[in-house]
Amino acid sequence: MQIQKKITLSRVVIDIVLLGMLIFTLMPIMFMITASVMTSREILQMPYRWIPKEFNWVNFAKAIQGNDKTYVFVRNITNSLIISIAVAITTVLIASLTGYGLAKFKFRGRNTVFMMIMATMMIPFEAIMIPLYMVVMKLHIQNSYIGLILPFLVSAFGVFQMKQYLTTFPTEFLDASRVDGMGELGIFWKIVFPNCKPVIATLAILSFRSQWDNLLWPLLVSQSDNMKTIPQYISTFAQERSTDEGAMMAAALVASIPMFILFMSLTKYFIGGSAVYESRKG
Repeated sequence: MQIQKKITLSRVVIDIVLLGMLIFTLMPIMFMITASVMTSREILQMPYRWIPKEFNWVNFAKAIQGNDKTYVFVRNITNSLIISIAVAITTVLIASLTGYGLAKFKFRGRNTVFMMIMATMMIPFEAIMIPLYMVVMKLHIQNSYIGLILPFLVSAFGVFQMKQYLTTFPTEFLDASRVDGMGELGIFWKIVFPNCKPVIATLAILSFRSQWDNLLWPLLVSQSDNMKTIPQYISTFAQERSTDEGAMMAAALVASIPMFILFMSLTKYFIGGSAVYESRKG
């Protein structure tokens, strides 16, 4: 009976701590949502009113129209979608193929190749940013989708993630497919790739988010307003709308919607990946 009380008390404490962490995590998101329909005066009012007196929907119109009312927001968010989706797809494909080769094929220098790929993770992007920019200038692909996408087609972290996941993939399935006469590419596309949905979803989310939030590289490569991405738009909008906090929050909220949709649509695979990894680890 005493042991049961201790377990119950510890469970209550854990639930309280987790609830506090949840509230602390969701508070900035709730602030963004409520502030997006408030006037600047209400946002700056102390103590902060979490429920607005009136819903100021005009903030969203201001955010989408932009400071010059040219609706460049739509073009910028489209640019971010194209870049983020392209990088996510290429990262998943290249990383899965490379990880499969490193995990399931034995060849001389395999560990050396893997370590060289991992070594690139130790180099900060700021160290190679200027050389990359010079290459882009030489190729005359600045201010284009190719210039924005090309440096991020391959992810060393993605290769590492796929390799570690596929290391535990049952080799018996591969051998049985080879006995049946299936080629290596067929084995990969029909057997390996469809059974990697959890890690693929995780890698796709991380790759999409990294490009969706990327500000530094587009600042170098994109000069025209039509080729700018959504982080550039929000940065410029915030500088010019420094006294309209409601419109700034509305712009940030609209820009966050695609990321929320992607995460919620792939959540079951994301959580499933964690469960599979823990079961294989055990």
